[in-house]
Amino acid sequence: MKNEQKRFMKKKTTVFTLCAMLFALCSSASAQQPKKVTRIGYLSSQDPAYESARSEGIRLALRDLGYIEGQNIAIDYRYSEGKTDRAPELAIDLVRLKVDIIVVAGGIHWIRALKDATKTIPIVMAGVGNDPVEAGLIESLARPGGNVTGLTNLTGKLAGKRLELLKEAVPKLARVAVIYEPATPANVVEVKEDLPSAARVLKLTVQPWEVRDAASFDTVFAALKKQRSDGIYVAGSPLTNANQKRIVDFALKSRLPSTYGGKEAVDAGGLMCYGADLADSYRRAAVYVDKILKGAKPADLPIEQPKKFEFIINLKTAKQIGLTIPPNVLARADKVIK
Repeated sequence: MKNEQKRFMKKKTTVFTLCAMLFALCSSASAQQPKKVTRIGYLSSQDPAYESARSEGIRLALRDLGYIEGQNIAIDYRYSEGKTDRAPELAIDLVRLKVDIIVVAGGIHWIRALKDATKTIPIVMAGVGNDPVEAGLIESLARPGGNVTGLTNLTGKLAGKRLELLKEAVPKLARVAVIYEPATPANVVEVKEDLPSAARVLKLTVQPWEVRDAASFDTVFAALKKQRSDGIYVAGSPLTNANQKRIVDFALKSRLPSTYGGKEAVDAGGLMCYGADLADSYRRAAVYVDKILKGAKPADLPIEQPKKFEFIINLKTAKQIGLTIPPNVLARADKVIK
């Protein structure tokens, strides 16, 4: 009886040991399994230098949400450097990489290029200037449908406010030169529809000037020297953004007050800007990425419109061009560069 108990205990010990060894092996194998790394595509209409501050905002927002580049996410960047015709090839390139989701920091051409390249990979707009419904990118703001969602900055719809603020800052303003890129749909709507109606109310004359490539700027600048305007309105686009410093320098040398849609131009020496807070928009884009990676469908995620706007004045530039900004206008600015 004692021998049988000994044999039973020995078998029990052996089984326990084997189980422990198997558990240890399984745990070790599990620990060695690589963590899934989510691949995020990033398509920008700009160059890396211009886009860096915005893409950094997305990276930081993703980090706050638990997505750390080099650990559980990898980001593949593609920049078209202001060249619209590069959008299709870069979109196809990202799709070939089999990324899990794509963030697009560009307008209609870039979003449409991605839509043409894939019907399944989720696409998050970081802030398109046009109304995405009017542009045919989505079905409605409440229910986008398809694989596109994200944010719209309604850039053109703010044209009237931008012009109004320029008039308030420069009371003697009568004629405004508008520099725009006709290849950018948002610019066309802004120049053909939004600005003329605002100009009539403000009793201003707007003079549109087209730029189609980098060489166009010299031609426009030469014409503006002959046909003197009281100010410059720059419609944001891949081409005007890529040549932003040239525009700012021309305005300074010509002592012309200038207005823009984004703060980068004011930081570079432009007089003022009014538009959606793009840093906030890019942070919100990260929230969309998080929701989709956790199972939400782009088709069901409502499009967000801007929640924060910023009005910035460069007082150094005002002094340089001999302009005194009225105190009531300065008081309304969210930021004043001194």
